[in-house]
Amino acid sequence: MHSSSPLTVFLVFLRLGLTSFGGPVAHLGYFRSEFVERRRWLDEATFADLIALSQFLPGPASSQVGIAIGTMRAGLLGGLAAWLGFTLPSALLMIGFAYGVSVIGDPASGCLHGLKLVVVAVVAQAVWQMGQRLCPDRLRVSMAILAALVLLIWSDALVQLVVIGLGGLVGWRLLRLPVPGGLVVASPIRPRTGFAFAVMFVILLVGAGLLAPLSDNATLRFLAGMVRTGSLVFGGGHVVLPLLAPVVVGTGLMSAETFIAGYGAAQAVPGPLLSFSAYLGAVAAVSPGGWLGGMLALIAIFIPSFLLIWAALPFWAALRVQPVAQSVLAGVNAAVVGILLAALYQPVITSAIRGPTDVALALGAFAALHVWRLPPLVVVVACAAIGAIVC
Repeated sequence: MHSSSPLTVFLVFLRLGLTSFGGPVAHLGYFRSEFVERRRWLDEATFADLIALSQFLPGPASSQVGIAIGTMRAGLLGGLAAWLGFTLPSALLMIGFAYGVSVIGDPASGCLHGLKLVVVAVVAQAVWQMGQRLCPDRLRVSMAILAALVLLIWSDALVQLVVIGLGGLVGWRLLRLPVPGGLVVASPIRPRTGFAFAVMFVILLVGAGLLAPLSDNATLRFLAGMVRTGSLVFGGGHVVLPLLAPVVVGTGLMSAETFIAGYGAAQAVPGPLLSFSAYLGAVAAVSPGGWLGGMLALIAIFIPSFLLIWAALPFWAALRVQPVAQSVLAGVNAAVVGILLAALYQPVITSAIRGPTDVALALGAFAALHVWRLPPLVVVVACAAIGAIVC
């Protein structure tokens, strides 16, 4: 893989951070379009492997995939640059909301619904194209369908992990694949360094879980709560809501109404949902508050993601070139397609499609992206405008 400067990585992810609406599943669709198809920074199998790796780890999946891509492209500074570019726009918007943006009119509601319909198209395109490439035979198509069926019936984070594990087990027993040629990816992180990051994660989690809550310092307890949340988020950004409520509402740092208002606003911005933490840090009744408090909360909730990805990446890179690992990862990749297929229905379609008009707009957006190859930003703006008029 060719390398890029951290500045280049930052600028590419900044554009994605400004335009990637729709949550982690949609973000992966945007990432795939940008890094697999357009820039060819990595191949389809490597991208799917990074998704599988992020699914095994706690934390925000799309942000961790972004950190991994930035790290593989420009080292540790590249991982930081990718996260900063992807996260900064939504964090600044949420801090701005904390300073007083609290009223959203009916036109904006229509715009938001239009953006949800774009998400349907983006995720459908990703499922279609990834399915074609990662499920080329009857066995892997069957694995993807079974994974989707299981997750549609039991939509639980633990079940998702079990499905991925079973996909790897079936792949190990039934798939015999050669070591892939073409693009060869080597992690810029050495195994010894990866092990050091794993130790740092354990120390941080123990400190945040056991020691910080005993402190008399309210700021330390608040930031420790952010670290614990970032370490325990499995199954998507929506899990952050019940995890963060005890940290800020249960401790009296803000009212439940203020908390819910910020969570509602977080649905309207591009980028990762965990940028919600910047809003909480800005409005919580704890020092320093304001923009500085928002940035500290943002950093605290994302630190576990960096440590986990950097700890796991060098060992994943070594396993990827082993024949047995290839069979396991092929099974995992088939399961990931099924996971994305299930997510296309729940929560994407169920939260966006309300009737025939929505179906028509979503199909039009899919055609614009998949058939006419229009830039995602054009499709996003067009659907938001149409949503403001029609919805």
